[in-house]
Amino acid sequence: MSEPISQLDQRLDQLARLGERRTVSQILAPLDEIMRTSAHLLAKREPCFQDDGETHTIPAYVFTGPKGGDDPIRVGLFAGIHGDEPEGVRALIQFLSVLVQKPELATGYCLSAYPICNPTGFADNTRNSRGGKDLNREFWRHSPEPEVQLLESELAAGAFHGIISLHTDDTSDGFYGFAHGATLTENLVEPALQAAERVLSRNRREAIDGFKARNGIIRDSYPGVLCAPPTVRPRPFEIILETPQFPPEYLKAAALVMALQTILTEYRNLLAFAQNL
Repeated sequence: MSEPISQLDQRLDQLARLGERRTVSQILAPLDEIMRTSAHLLAKREPCFQDDGETHTIPAYVFTGPKGGDDPIRVGLFAGIHGDEPEGVRALIQFLSVLVQKPELATGYCLSAYPICNPTGFADNTRNSRGGKDLNREFWRHSPEPEVQLLESELAAGAFHGIISLHTDDTSDGFYGFAHGATLTENLVEPALQAAERVLSRNRREAIDGFKARNGIIRDSYPGVLCAPPTVRPRPFEIILETPQFPPEYLKAAALVMALQTILTEYRNLLAFAQNL
């Protein structure tokens, strides 16, 4: 683990012990430091909104890998839509740190990363935003929630080929994933789960989170989850990765990072195979 990410973990743990609010700027400071020395990682214009007279931002970064074809593969990476799930935030920051050190892992990609999609919930360590809403039930339902409206704008403008969301399930005893969108999605989730199994067991129950599951893969979903605009065709691949809450933090982050790396590799290989048919 790189030094800046180690500092991130220490700071999160310190804030938790002291019962202090976590701030977006504190958590992202190590990543911003890494960004200063990288030619591949840049900060995007940050969507912002007002809450009780306070301005909040949804941090956004772009990682552009080495050129690998005519047009880059656009993938959106999202974490922290539930404010009490810091594992995905840590993992996405760590993943960007890995790519800065090894940009060839993202050859051919343009990655838009949103590490903290629910900044008020993250600061308060609550699942919901300060507006009292579970933001991951509000997408494409004419929601008045400012975070959802801003993220919907990003999802529409990004025209992503793929969307990956990182979550934690406090009721699961293993790692699992949701596969939505393009028909090839399940061909990406299975290798991702295999990669994560190197450090965490897979949830192989026949029912997970109230949904029918097969080998840790769920095809159904809750209404209103973060996804591409409903009218988009063709559909991008849409993956939700869920880590169990109780393993050590470093194992959860490692599992999510391994899964993300595997998805990038597998999707690039699938595209290359299709072009050669």
